[in-house]
Amino acid sequence: MRFYTLAASTLLFTTLSLAAQTTSVADRLAAQNKLFEESWQTNLKLSPTLATSVGDYRYNDQLGEYTLASVAKRHDINVAYLARIKAISPAGFSDQDLLSHDLFLRNLKENLDDYDLKDYEMPLSSSGGGGGIHTGVADLPLSMPFDTVKHYEDYIARLHQIPRAFLQTEEVLKIGVKDHLVPVRFIAEKVPSQCAGVVAANPFFIPIKKFPASFSEADKKRLTEEITNTVNNEIFPAYKQFSAFVTNDYIPYTRTALSVESLPGGKRRYQAALHRFTTTDLTAPQIHEIGLKEVDRIEAEMAVLAKANGYKDLATFRDHVESDPKYVPSSEQSIVDDFARYIARMQPKLIELFTVIPKAPVTVEAIPDFQKAAATHYQTGTPDGKRPGRVSVAVSDYGKRSFINDEAVAYHEGVPGHHMQLSIQQTLTGLPEFRKHGGNSAYTEGWGLYAEQLGKEIGFYEDPGSDYGRLRSELFRAVRLVVDTGIHDMGWSREQVVDYMRKSHAIDEPTIQAETDRYISGPGQACSYKLGQLKIRELRERAQQQLGPAFNIRTFHDEILSGGSLPLNLLDARVDRWIKSQLPANAAVPVGVSTLANRVTH
Repeated sequence: MRFYTLAASTLLFTTLSLAAQTTSVADRLAAQNKLFEESWQTNLKLSPTLATSVGDYRYNDQLGEYTLASVAKRHDINVAYLARIKAISPAGFSDQDLLSHDLFLRNLKENLDDYDLKDYEMPLSSSGGGGGIHTGVADLPLSMPFDTVKHYEDYIARLHQIPRAFLQTEEVLKIGVKDHLVPVRFIAEKVPSQCAGVVAANPFFIPIKKFPASFSEADKKRLTEEITNTVNNEIFPAYKQFSAFVTNDYIPYTRTALSVESLPGGKRRYQAALHRFTTTDLTAPQIHEIGLKEVDRIEAEMAVLAKANGYKDLATFRDHVESDPKYVPSSEQSIVDDFARYIARMQPKLIELFTVIPKAPVTVEAIPDFQKAAATHYQTGTPDGKRPGRVSVAVSDYGKRSFINDEAVAYHEGVPGHHMQLSIQQTLTGLPEFRKHGGNSAYTEGWGLYAEQLGKEIGFYEDPGSDYGRLRSELFRAVRLVVDTGIHDMGWSREQVVDYMRKSHAIDEPTIQAETDRYISGPGQACSYKLGQLKIRELRERAQQQLGPAFNIRTFHDEILSGGSLPLNLLDARVDRWIKSQLPANAAVPVGVSTLANRVTH
């Protein structure tokens, strides 16, 4: 009976495929676009907070499900979508429609691989420093609209669902314990104190401090009472209960081995993470070697900078810059102000680097204390610009931090980095929605790191310390290749990681501690920055070499950004097509050769 079922399934798929190949291009393209739209609408319905983030407020009164049943439901939907996209032949499609076909197929296959590895059973290890449901829902007051009474009522409806979300997460964590899929102990041990931090900071009251002037006094009073009662009587008890669960019923079962390869699935698990985040097939040893070579190259550039500024060597220059009191923040707000200043000065310069300039606004804010383990990061606004993008800046232990890296990181997170790239992506025309709002870390973070260099190219980094910070920021991303693979493939201890990063002088002490936990907690993602940047640099060098005087940096950047977030191999192919289109009709087209993998050889 089993053989008959498999044979019948194979026959059905073959029949569908043959039928698809005999239909017209227009009909097959219509079927593909219908599938894309159906998938997108399903994602919005199943992920209400995603819908909110892209400006679709139909599900604003819902929080979503956190159960294993909901994960299985998504998996079944993905299996069905995979069969449907495979049954659509892309023969005759335009380059852009073929690209959408391949991306949709690739995304589904990766989702199915992830499901098989059951990473979803470790929801507290998906982000560094013990992130998870407890920090995620605490961001609701900052990530929802509050323009109407209905928006406030939606917010209250979501608040009521937070206790249920915690209980569902607990059930998933229990299954993870049974399957031996648990995070490293000291990561889980951060959760109770973070829960206490959320309760103490109480971000849930933020909306009642900023009622629109148009609200009646009666509405203000009613909404204030409902939010206050819900937070005090439902949310705070839920946080305390979840903290107790993690302390008593979860932490004792967490693992002591740092490497993700110590979990079921071994090396396959880490290689899958590297593939997902870097979109390459590079192995851990290859990535490790690329990191070591990049560290050497960047330190050589730093030595040149030191001598150009009158210092005998890098060590002397570095000691001067890193001990200069002018680079020590005087307050948390001084760090926020520094970031805002650099982003503001870059805005009018964008026209020198791009022809398409996004109109979406961006704000700069401090990461709240209860999330202080998080690194500086960017969160997208809505496509219509009504909710701005947000650069959230790490400010904890400000006296131990430094202004040195601020300029580079401001360009990375703001403009021309993440805010620029993601704002453009959200408003691209002629692409399915999943390409406007999805993506991969290698492209997104690779662009962010590449963007740091653009400030240098238009005349910024005038201060020698800030220019040193630019190189130090790049060095930091090279160091990540070394330590991430060191932890998860070579058995490095936490002490080895901390020691290596200290000796690199790439980041300050608070960042070293937070980043080490991040790499342990979320394997592979840290490798995406440098590999993505190297690919974009490689493509630029190829375009400059092949186009010669016809090369235009503005149109090159537009081409990189106008296709949305692409896996590196597809980005490579896209740029090759663009180079060909820029050449005279009778010109010979050199074959583009990827040098990324070659960096691990001689």
